[in-house]
Amino acid sequence: MKKIFSLILLVLSLSLQAQTDTFTVYKKTSVMIPMRDGVKLYTVILAPNNHTVSLPFLIQRTPYGANIPVQDGATINLTKTSLEKIGKGGYIFILQDIRGKYKSEGTMQIHQPIIHLQEKKAVDESTDTYDTVDWLIKNINNNNNKAGIFGVSYPGWLALVGAIDPHPALKASSEQACMGDLFLGDDFHHNGAFRLSYGMEYSYEVEHDKTTDSDFPFPQYDLFDWYLKLGSLKNVNDVYFKKTIPTWNNFTKHPDYDTFWQKNSPLNYVRGAEIPQLHVGGYFDQEDMNGPQLMYQFMEKNDTAHKNFIVLGPWNHGQWSRAKADSLGKISFESNTAEWFQNLQKQWFDYWLKGIGDGNFKEANCFQTGSNKWKTYETWPPKNASITKLYVQANNKASFTKPNTDKGSVSYVSDPAKPVPYRTQPIEATYGQGSRWYSWHVEDQRFVTSRPDVISFTTDSLTEELTVTGKITAHVFASTTGTDADFVVKLIDVYPAFDKKSLAMSGYELPLAMEVFRARFRKSFEKPEPFVPNKPEEIVIDLHQINHTFLKGHHLMIQIQSTWFPIIDRNPQKFIPNIFEAKESDFIKATHTIYCNKNLATYIELPVVK
Repeated sequence: MKKIFSLILLVLSLSLQAQTDTFTVYKKTSVMIPMRDGVKLYTVILAPNNHTVSLPFLIQRTPYGANIPVQDGATINLTKTSLEKIGKGGYIFILQDIRGKYKSEGTMQIHQPIIHLQEKKAVDESTDTYDTVDWLIKNINNNNNKAGIFGVSYPGWLALVGAIDPHPALKASSEQACMGDLFLGDDFHHNGAFRLSYGMEYSYEVEHDKTTDSDFPFPQYDLFDWYLKLGSLKNVNDVYFKKTIPTWNNFTKHPDYDTFWQKNSPLNYVRGAEIPQLHVGGYFDQEDMNGPQLMYQFMEKNDTAHKNFIVLGPWNHGQWSRAKADSLGKISFESNTAEWFQNLQKQWFDYWLKGIGDGNFKEANCFQTGSNKWKTYETWPPKNASITKLYVQANNKASFTKPNTDKGSVSYVSDPAKPVPYRTQPIEATYGQGSRWYSWHVEDQRFVTSRPDVISFTTDSLTEELTVTGKITAHVFASTTGTDADFVVKLIDVYPAFDKKSLAMSGYELPLAMEVFRARFRKSFEKPEPFVPNKPEEIVIDLHQINHTFLKGHHLMIQIQSTWFPIIDRNPQKFIPNIFEAKESDFIKATHTIYCNKNLATYIELPVVK
């Protein structure tokens, strides 16, 4: 959700008035555009200098600051920015502060639902987009009466909701790394488990001061111990926020998937693809992995007009918008995947806004890791995948053969006082100096494999390639001596002990799919239930979509643990109706048991493509 957008503006501000190419040099103008309720939104207009042909608008709306630090009337060179490729073709770029942030009037709270369709006089981000397009069409010279909207992260969600009940001139949208359901699988919760460090730091950043982004004043660099000493979540308001952060207050009031979260979800207010929509997401997105996948699938159900498309790549959050994306962390993709995407993005808007090209876009373009190739699909996920079950075994092996013993299990002790770190220390502030937040989804998992509270199940080395394409689902049969528990499940590609391709990658444990589930929600996200101690139950976990080829000689690993700190808050392991009100005495050790026998067989569903 973080400010990919602001990085674009920073680069723009550094390259002033250098060339005479009409569609390379752009002129800045700023205006305050009135909305239907009288609130005015600060808007930057970047138009090709001295252009005389009619051009379409391309809009980005943001909570992170739309202003470019040059005076109105100054010219800006788009060379070596993320807008260079599309800008050379000629667009009128619109950058706008949403209401209540930076230079715009009004009030703002994170990710509010779209309500104007039910409340006719209401305003929301959809109506603000409509009013912006309407004003631009009527007041900016040399436009062709067409507009598109796009954005990454929060601006991606704004592109999604801006395409609801759209202005007739809004012809295409591309939501990229869009926020989806904030309780089920993006940003602040994953399957009901609260994302502590991100939720605390981001809500403070956006809502502490409307005129800027705010960094929480941590007293130290490595925050693992700081978050541990924070104790119960109720201490955030009691000691630090003092109930001044609206989104944090909502966290504390709504610990379950109640009507607040349901109404807040795009699943509640998005009707379908009303204009052509290009969803863009990354397999390794550390913030909004689920949103593009979730919204594409939801909108695809009623896409009879063929307006709904998806691109999935080997990216972290917004990596496709940068100049280069040939690797992430230590993982090479063997080509500049950002350049590939930016070419597609230009073709997308050129067709819908200018009529250039044949409009023959593939339903799904999905990069395949492992083989490092772009693949196209007529349906996503592809229908020709065969569901294959990978089972865990009591001897810490994983196999495609179901266990045949009557009894079989593996147990471990989970201690909230000694949680498993979600990445290697130091745990820097999420957006702090030197933060490794951006690549932790591909971090070598050997740093936790030897812990007694992390259990791993590994296959023999593969004798041939294995391609897995589509949604990964875990079925965990587990019990606990407590009355609540979290379960983190990972699907990992284990490189050979001697990797001939890259010796430095030998033995690397690459996580391809990782997810947490707060097991109190195993039967219902609306009505949590405690465990009966020592009673086995099934927990079904959506590990999201991948497209990966496990190479010959590699191993598959399933890894399970119950703490993932501080990205996920510590489950007390004693059932508390509202975890945000837990006392220190509520946090207890518990023994968790994972079952692997013919009656209770824990496994992961893999959609295998021959």
